[in-house]
Amino acid sequence: FQTKSEDRNTIWNTEEVPEGSEFDDTWDPREQPEYQILFKQCMGTEDVFFGMSRKDPSTACCEDIVVKIKLPETKCSDITINIQDKILDLRTPKKKLLLHLPYRVDSKNGKARFLSEEETLEVTLRVSRQFDFINFL
Repeated sequence: FQTKSEDRNTIWNTEEVPEGSEFDDTWDPREQPEYQILFKQCMGTEDVFFGMSRKDPSTACCEDIVVKIKLPETKCSDITINIQDKILDLRTPKKKLLLHLPYRVDSKNGKARFLSEEETLEVTLRVSRQFDFINFL
């Protein structure tokens, strides 16, 4: 018996396709840039000295993900970046990065800045977890 209607001409179900696979281009000859993923959390004196909040040094208590991407010989105008809930897709004429993020992020409210003297793009994304409104009062 069938639980839902299926089109017999389709090859796969949309649930079977992994998120971000539309960006995956295995034939693209551009190299992947060096990158670093950092986690950032807001700490106050009540956290550091008094231990009044439930925060600890783990990534589960971090509010932001910071991705630092080395882009030598790149101008800011050459960078194209697309951010979805768990995907960061960056493209330049010489480099390509498809990064599956460790946590779901708020893709509408990220910040990016290009540090030209360091030739690094710094992308800050707010982590969007289901129960953060309870955990981080």
